Amino acid sequence: MSIGKKIRLERIFNRETNRCIIVPMDHGVSVGPCQGLVNMRETVQDMSVGGADAVLMHKGLVRCGHRTSGKDLGLIVHLSASTDLSPHANSKTLVATVEEAIRLGADAVSIHVNIGDELEREMLAQMGRVSEATERWGMPLLAMVYARGPKIQNSYDPDLIAHCARVGVELGADVVKVPYSGDMDSFAHVVESCCIPVVIAGGAKMNSTKDFLQVVHDSVKAGGAGLSVGRNVFQHPNRRQLLHVLRGVVHEGWTMEKALQEMGEE
Repeated sequence: MSIGKKIRLERIFNRETNRCIIVPMDHGVSVGPCQGLVNMRETVQDMSVGGADAVLMHKGLVRCGHRTSGKDLGLIVHLSASTDLSPHANSKTLVATVEEAIRLGADAVSIHVNIGDELEREMLAQMGRVSEATERWGMPLLAMVYARGPKIQNSYDPDLIAHCARVGVELGADVVKVPYSGDMDSFAHVVESCCIPVVIAGGAKMNSTKDFLQVVHDSVKAGGAGLSVGRNVFQHPNRRQLLHVLRGVVHEGWTMEKALQEMGEE
């Protein structure tokens, strides 16, 4: 890994734990200005104060969320997109470049690939080109890789998740984001199959804070490198406190009992 990538990754990953808390905010392109992503400066401020390590957003949103005071916060610029209004919503296309992300001051870039989709080959080709560019510029690459398509019966199948993670590492990602596989043993296998950090996605918004914290806790115990979770964080009614607790779980090794006590959910 180049020195440029290492330096930039240190702005996202905690140096002591080698883990991270990333809050993606790229949902506006997919679904519009949803709850929690209307006032971007307020949301980004809450992420920073609460204790997130980085936020992730599309290039045009950076100007709306940039802060001029407070604690520093890593920035990941997302390069691919689609909308839920499309008949091919799972087929992502590139909408930004690594060079644009550099001009915006990004610490990393991210790309989304859905294996199993009818246009999988185009997304894989896009990732190949982006991976080459990130190597050239010393820019870390986070790959969000999910199993979605006509042949996919269960996107949370542990074998499929391990396959997704392996696609990310083999095509040049520095960090891969996949769903949690449902239990510690199977997720440990996902992590062991990768030589890069694996972070979990949040999926659909959960009804229970306890369930969400349990997933984060178990994924870290299984060797995961943290989380890249949006709606379950920025739409939480007490998102600053939730991030404080997530820091305890991810970076300080809190037990579930301690986490629930801090959230007031004993």
